[in-house]
Amino acid sequence: MKILIVTDAWHPQVNGVVRTLGQVAHEAAGFGVAIEFMTPAEFRTLPMPSYPEIRLALAGASALERRLDVIRPNAIHIATEGPLGHAMRRACFRRGLPFTTSFHTRFPDYVSERVTLAPKWSGDLTWAWLRRFHSQSAAVLAATPTLVGELEGRGLRNVKLWQRGVDAHLFHPRRQRVLDLPRPIFLTVGRVAVEKNLEEFLKLDLPGTKVVVGDGPDRARLAKTYPAAVFLGARHGEDLADIYASADVFVFPSLTDTFGLVLLEALASGVPVAAFPADAPRDVIGRAPVGCLDADLRRACLGALDLDRAACRAFAEGLTWEATARCFVKHVTEATQRPLRRKDRSRFAA
Repeated sequence: MKILIVTDAWHPQVNGVVRTLGQVAHEAAGFGVAIEFMTPAEFRTLPMPSYPEIRLALAGASALERRLDVIRPNAIHIATEGPLGHAMRRACFRRGLPFTTSFHTRFPDYVSERVTLAPKWSGDLTWAWLRRFHSQSAAVLAATPTLVGELEGRGLRNVKLWQRGVDAHLFHPRRQRVLDLPRPIFLTVGRVAVEKNLEEFLKLDLPGTKVVVGDGPDRARLAKTYPAAVFLGARHGEDLADIYASADVFVFPSLTDTFGLVLLEALASGVPVAAFPADAPRDVIGRAPVGCLDADLRRACLGALDLDRAACRAFAEGLTWEATARCFVKHVTEATQRPLRRKDRSRFAA
């Protein structure tokens, strides 16, 4: 069994999409499923306007279809709605090949943050575009029950739950703490960009030290505005795991994330979570005593200091990447058994 994943998000980007896809491929190999990738690294690229760290692929139809002929996959999964995802979608329609898609990012919320149009107009237009992109997918994979319900309410069909996991061998409690800073240490990890709502965390009046791990277009501005916070840049592997385990509370100020792998990485490290009661932390944590969710983020941060670190670790140990990979393979292979209907090919081939 060979599955081709087509993704506009890939290394050197550091985000949940890239980490999820890489972990799924690694785990799937362990039970006999080969996953190959088609990424911007194989094509000419241009920097994304306002976000040059992200490169957009210039994927010509002939080059893309030659790669498809070489790979000859048993199933195709289009992971992102970018230029490469659109190009593969058109190729599937031309050839009558079924495909699945996944919903990783609430683009309507991000567009509303960055575009000067009225939020309703920008959001409605973006949702219309997303519906068109996913409308002929054999299955749309979504990370949480809340997101599944939201997508169905937005008119998408064949939405399937594809939950996430965590590498509990890498992320775990550690005796030695590498951060020698005034305590308590309130840590956040992720892309430093406006959609992550980091300023709501940085402006809080909290004891100890605020630490930000990650990079992005807002880093320089936020570091200048909040000089008392410690900005460590992007970290990876054991270095990142050491930092997680050194924190006292993990703060997740985002209101738009569809899941938030960083939540599981923090919990696996024995670090309780403080967050707004948004969809992602509500779905990940539920009623488990491993986080404080409060509309008052400062109150959530202070409340999380009293939570049991051992309970956080135990909670995360039940969520494995192997289970995530098996769920992905099941959905993709089952959904792509039927051929694409002729009327779908002709209608959406353009």
